[in-house]
Amino acid sequence: MEEKTRCKWCVGIDIYEKYHDEEWGVPVYEDQKLFEFLILETFQAGLSWITILKKRENFKLAFDDFDYKKIALYTEDKIQELLLDAGIIRNQLKVRAAVSNAVAFMKVQDEFGSFSNYIWKFTEGKPIQNNRKSLKEVPATTPLSDEISKDLKKRGFKFVGSTVVYAHMQATGMVDDHVANCWKKE
Repeated sequence: MEEKTRCKWCVGIDIYEKYHDEEWGVPVYEDQKLFEFLILETFQAGLSWITILKKRENFKLAFDDFDYKKIALYTEDKIQELLLDAGIIRNQLKVRAAVSNAVAFMKVQDEFGSFSNYIWKFTEGKPIQNNRKSLKEVPATTPLSDEISKDLKKRGFKFVGSTVVYAHMQATGMVDDHVANCWKKE
């Protein structure tokens, strides 16, 4: 059986390879999934993605299957419960941001009909196809992620700096940063 050539960042770790092969760079237009990645990316800020991937199921359980309508209504008791949950990242600012981001997410839905309509308007509804030859060519931010970050912050979102936004864009397929020799580029 021939081994697939993958982007080097995921090679050798099963959970990373599965994520790379099945999710990373695949366009996501469904609000629930866009919110899930937004939550996960905001918790990743300052940490490695592998840390978040390993805790993804715990996050899913702790945050009611990433149901933004429920999260927006979290009480102080629920926030304190989350801060005691060793299965997630117990950063108070990030936990509170998840709640306020759920509220901001729904405001965007009200304004644009869906969060998907809002976020994908930045790329005219289509993924940006980059042609990176190596991982070294993949940036942490772009002028577009800077623009989206500023707009999200203006709308009340937290932990959405340009690096987090670019990672979200990659995760949800708004940009395709698979390198040229990766099987996903074929």
